[in-house]
Amino acid sequence: MKYFFLAEGWTVGRVWASDGLWQITAWRRTPDIQRLNICLVESDELMWLYRIEEAVLTVEVKPTAPGLVSQTIGQVVLKRLMTAEQVIERLGTAEAKCQLQNIQPVV
Repeated sequence: MKYFFLAEGWTVGRVWASDGLWQITAWRRTPDIQRLNICLVESDELMWLYRIEEAVLTVEVKPTAPGLVSQTIGQVVLKRLMTAEQVIERLGTAEAKCQLQNIQPVV
């Protein structure tokens, strides 16, 4: 698995694998991208941790919030996805929070 942090108000756009732009018809599925329940706080901004499958090489992200769309940045391409070790190192040096929804109590 690979990982990346994405600011709240941003979403994943196009995805590339080793053979180019991800084609849902060729792969017969969408890429496996999941937002995890861990985020960092940087300059009062929430940065959510996402997990993405190993086949993905590059991810395009873009703002969804109306205030962000009007800014000069329309999209960003993430080419350096993180390993699990890099995520652990980053979490160790940052203020981390957990979102505790969807967690089942132990009976």
